[in-house]
Amino acid sequence: MKNYHSLADGEIIRGLQMKRQEALAELYRRYGVAMKSVIQRIVHDEAEADDLLAEALMEIWGHARDYSPRKGKPLAWMTTIIRRRAIDRLRKRDAYARAMDRYHNEIQGPFTVSSQKSAIREIIISDMRKFLNDTLERLPEAQKKTLQLVFFQGFSQRQVAVKTHTPLGTVKTRLELGMTKMTAAMADSKARIW
Repeated sequence: MKNYHSLADGEIIRGLQMKRQEALAELYRRYGVAMKSVIQRIVHDEAEADDLLAEALMEIWGHARDYSPRKGKPLAWMTTIIRRRAIDRLRKRDAYARAMDRYHNEIQGPFTVSSQKSAIREIIISDMRKFLNDTLERLPEAQKKTLQLVFFQGFSQRQVAVKTHTPLGTVKTRLELGMTKMTAAMADSKARIW
């Protein structure tokens, strides 16, 4: 077991390349505080800095074979890895925060509770209108015409009698029969839903 305590940084990197745990321990002893300081200046969170330091050390351990003295001094190479990892974390955190803001704005935006209620009300009215029209179309023509004149055009029973040249009693009977059939159809529909 080699003692890395007195060796130069280049020797420590060679130890990492040979997967010597003592080299990683020496690297941490020598530069752990400085590396954490670099990370913390970027992310401004001590716990996150600890996590990132551990991740960065594992990346240095895993990529030590990629190091070449031509790329610069070992400390500069390691600092580049550490800074990149910290900046990536910061970008992810900011992207997450922006995504959450957009999500909350969309939820709070144009589709509020009152607009949801309004939309639901419109759907119900539209469905009810379709149901009533379909049911009305199945009625005998005289009953259908009487209901349309009374409910959709606002005629009184007497006015319907005059307009259709029908006795008032017949208009009342047609109206009552039509309403009974419409009510029965609605009750039948409700029973099928529940």
